[in-house]
Amino acid sequence: MPKNPETGLLIPGTVTPMRPVPAHIPRPEYVGKVNPNEPDGSGDLYTAEEIERVRHASRIAAATLEHLEQFVKPGVTTEELDVIAHNFLIEHEAYPSCLGYRGFPKASCTSLNEVICHGIPDSTVLEDGDIINIDVTAFAQGMHGDTNRMYLVGEVDEESRLLVERAHEAMMRGIKAAKPGREVNVIGRVIEKYAGRFGYESVHDYTGHGVGRTFHSGLIIPHYDAPHFKDVIQPGMVFTVEPMLVTGSQAWDQWDDNWTVVTKDGSRCAQYEHTILITEDGYEILTLPPSQL
Repeated sequence: MPKNPETGLLIPGTVTPMRPVPAHIPRPEYVGKVNPNEPDGSGDLYTAEEIERVRHASRIAAATLEHLEQFVKPGVTTEELDVIAHNFLIEHEAYPSCLGYRGFPKASCTSLNEVICHGIPDSTVLEDGDIINIDVTAFAQGMHGDTNRMYLVGEVDEESRLLVERAHEAMMRGIKAAKPGREVNVIGRVIEKYAGRFGYESVHDYTGHGVGRTFHSGLIIPHYDAPHFKDVIQPGMVFTVEPMLVTGSQAWDQWDDNWTVVTKDGSRCAQYEHTILITEDGYEILTLPPSQL
């Protein structure tokens, strides 16, 4: 994703071939298939033993993002960041869930500036003032743990810095609204109301999802006011909350790679994501980084 010298917007860069994963690391069922077995019918409720395994995978994913922080700086390519993420995951006996999912070629998604989601790591060089989201999911002990976060590259303008800060706050407000007995639509209502205070739009077309036994279980967690999503939040549920906020319009285009989604108007996007467990009286964030445990 280099930048067009005339518009300053991103254009596709060079993508290298898939990197190998040692044979002894277990793969998700979809690796080597065109389509995953999703939803697999197993539901979104987890036993105590299963929760421990989701927690394990989630902590590896979170540790990967924290490890990457030291490397996100001007002059580094998104491909180089992906190699670091790939190696960190396999060093911790985890398979990068993104790798081979519906043909995705890399271990992580790197979504820069106007990219809403699903950016493919490539030869793009990070520049001073960029903002970037890195999304990592670890598959370990038969479970997926999914998380993403923003990074500021060098000196970032105030508008972008505030967007990033508020995207994190939007996620946290959504998570805090996720209480047993409520419908999942309360999460999106809280997020969209908060985003609207600053003139941001909360992207409707990409949502949170059930995660654990499968990468995407079929459960949808909206990030906007969507009363028609009526699933009731229950103790033992595991899902992601991952709002995407844009400074302009949420209207989007998809690149010819069939993955990279960008804002039509070139406005910037920021996103944060945690995998959470619903407890008897609230929630537990499973993807907290090691420094916050």
